[in-house]
Amino acid sequence: MSKVKNPNIDTLTEEMQKNSNYKGASAAEVQSHYDINDVSDDFYRLWLGKTFAYSCALWEENEGYDELDQAQMRKLDFHAVQARVKGAQRVLDIGCGWGEQLRHLVEVHGVEKTVGLTLSNSQAKRIKSLENPRIEVRLEGWSDHSPEQLYNGIISVGAFEHFSKLEISQEEKLEGYRNFFKRCHEWLEPSGWMSLQTVIYQNMFREDFNSFIIQVLPGVDLPTIADIAKASERLFEIVTLQNDREHYERTCKAWLSRLRANRATAINLVGQEVVSRYEKYLTLVCLSFHSGANGLVRITMQRIDNPRY
Repeated sequence: MSKVKNPNIDTLTEEMQKNSNYKGASAAEVQSHYDINDVSDDFYRLWLGKTFAYSCALWEENEGYDELDQAQMRKLDFHAVQARVKGAQRVLDIGCGWGEQLRHLVEVHGVEKTVGLTLSNSQAKRIKSLENPRIEVRLEGWSDHSPEQLYNGIISVGAFEHFSKLEISQEEKLEGYRNFFKRCHEWLEPSGWMSLQTVIYQNMFREDFNSFIIQVLPGVDLPTIADIAKASERLFEIVTLQNDREHYERTCKAWLSRLRANRATAINLVGQEVVSRYEKYLTLVCLSFHSGANGLVRITMQRIDNPRY
């Protein structure tokens, strides 16, 4: 496996650390949502299901809410296939959550080594508890990641939403996205593939972002399809793009159904105020996808090996 060789990569990292405007959510902001308290894993497990996947599932047409786990496993397979990583040596998962994609890549798709990035202490702790030498988790964001070797593929699901903040300008936002794609370009082997999944602004503006959602999920902003295309141009070729907003509406309804079915247990874990807040949060997110205000895109990208600047 080739080592990363780029004289500008350290300089870029230093520049990104100096300018926090486009580094996105801080560790404290991420942890305020994912690390509720010592029982946060138990709370999320109640309604996320056995996959612990806190992102949009991939549903078949006639599946019901009770088949959430199956739909989430299908999503994990989808991204592995799109990133072309079956039997790969090294795969990076940016925003790896509680590690189910990492484990799935190793156990099902024969990946030799997976590396996951997260800013959540509880997520990192759970992944380390797997005690699998082929699964590595790093408590760091993409802007601080500095691999010694190239990756065969990159997967990022439900993390791009944290790569900007509402208080920065559109210019700074695009600069941050551009730096993200530059880093991914540096980390990928020639002609390597990346599978990206993110919520997007669709029929709404940044200033329309619901203030309650920001309270529950601080340090968040969304891209548009145009933002992603602009930030990745001449670095990655967008090969496929699909908008599955109905899938996220169904996913959130499944989560909400499970949370309500386990409400008493959830209240014992985190208290009634937290449970009520999450019920409202999931209801609002359902409405945003139902109305078309937000979309959910899954994008397959291939590295352009000789980009023109």
